Amino acid sequence: MSSEQQDKNTDPKEQLVLLMRGLGTRTVLYQQFVAASHGLYNNDLKSVDILRETGPITAGELSKFTGLATGTVTALIDRLEKCGYVRREQDPTDRRRVIIVPEYEHNAEIKNTYSPLHSAMLELASSYNDEELQLITQFIGKASKILEGQIQHLSASRGKSSS
Repeated sequence: MSSEQQDKNTDPKEQLVLLMRGLGTRTVLYQQFVAASHGLYNNDLKSVDILRETGPITAGELSKFTGLATGTVTALIDRLEKCGYVRREQDPTDRRRVIIVPEYEHNAEIKNTYSPLHSAMLELASSYNDEELQLITQFIGKASKILEGQIQHLSASRGKSSS
């Protein structure tokens, strides 16, 4: 976002929302470049991040999180398994179900790719005191919940329009 665009709106709340939208855009672009640098599709990498957050889940659950069709998710899991980012495991409570288990944390390539960003973000965070970090963390947590609600709303709307 240009500084000229920011200067037009002096309401601090509006400026914050615009900056967050820009941060979201840059995050998506960063993820696309990371995915491409590892020979993955963006949805593959997003799924890896979802698994990082959720831990082991079924392919059906991953389909619901991503909004991708189950057949697409199966092909996605095949690619991730081939690269060593996930493994399939039988569900101990239901032998018909397969659990997708993340394995990428041990992957040196992924660690090396994210390391510069991780270090830069830690350096940025160290420029704030504990109280400020607590406020920022609280805000980001609440913003994430709002986004999750909007995703669910859009997902539900999409389901209604396709029936």
